[in-house]
Amino acid sequence: MSDPHVDLRHRWTRALRSARDGASTPDPLPYAENLLARWAEPQRRYHTTAHLTAVLDHIDTLAEYADDADLVRLAAWFHDAVYFPDRSENEERSARLAERALSEAGLPPARTAEVARLVRLTVTHAAEEPDANGAVLCDADLAILAAGPEPYAAYTAAVREEYGFVPDDAFSEGRAAVLRRLLELPRLFRTPYGEREWESRARHNLTTELRLLTA
Repeated sequence: MSDPHVDLRHRWTRALRSARDGASTPDPLPYAENLLARWAEPQRRYHTTAHLTAVLDHIDTLAEYADDADLVRLAAWFHDAVYFPDRSENEERSARLAERALSEAGLPPARTAEVARLVRLTVTHAAEEPDANGAVLCDADLAILAAGPEPYAAYTAAVREEYGFVPDDAFSEGRAAVLRRLLELPRLFRTPYGEREWESRARHNLTTELRLLTA
């Protein structure tokens, strides 16, 4: 049986080596294995390797808008590396993991700091100009909001599963608050591609979901 993570390992290795200006050591693979194990933890339903792959694919689409696309790719690997639905400090813990792991993996300090900054930005997804790297990461992470009806329904169902320990009324209230916060952003997407291709459809999906939750 083929290993479904072979492509992800290759993508991690390419991004890390490029961000290290081609240095081949330390070996990138142990870090990939640690991250892949985290993304496969049993409490995850949406924040899985499928989500990681989708975000990396979207970064590839948006790469021309980034100042350093490989740092954005590394941030994607770490942005939900620590994920427990019942905790509120996941992004901060993920950023600290990035700081420790990437320093050990040979990434220069300034680039490590940039990756950690990008991870922390996913708390709000409110990248401000001229933050090109932040715009690409946030757009890639939010691209699911512009999915078609079936993928969007699967996304919302998976999120509900992750919060299965929360009663329906409390979940609906919390989810509605998240949707309102997103809809209050002046722009959901900050790259020209994201604004052109995803903004309108995402707002339609969010508005529809909010209406159903609060009906």
